[in-house]
Amino acid sequence: MTVSDSPDFKALVQFLIAPFLDNPESLKVDCEVLPRTSRVMLRVAFDGEEKGRVFGRGGRNIQAIRTVLQAVATLSGYTVHLDVYGSTSSRDGDGDEARTPSRRPIPRRPPQRRDSPSP
Repeated sequence: MTVSDSPDFKALVQFLIAPFLDNPESLKVDCEVLPRTSRVMLRVAFDGEEKGRVFGRGGRNIQAIRTVLQAVATLSGYTVHLDVYGSTSSRDGDGDEARTPSRRPIPRRPPQRRDSPSP
């Protein structure tokens, strides 16, 4: 499979994320297809205050977006990695948001119940 045969991941990400944004023009998508390793690297940035809507309650929206991307990539013979970055123009002035990608939280298992024998 050549690079020209790969799906348009950039357009797909824009299609999936833009409806969550009040200002879709703020969405920046960078797509890098590595044919040698069959890997697709996607980097997404948008206004920081819209991050909550994109991620959704408990991360459900971003997880659904990742699931769709993974399904398309798998059908095309690729693996996909999506990084979500904060605002490209920091209002606080420190600019740390634009340089650090957000990561999905590690799911935690509920504590195990230990049944103790009654005395």
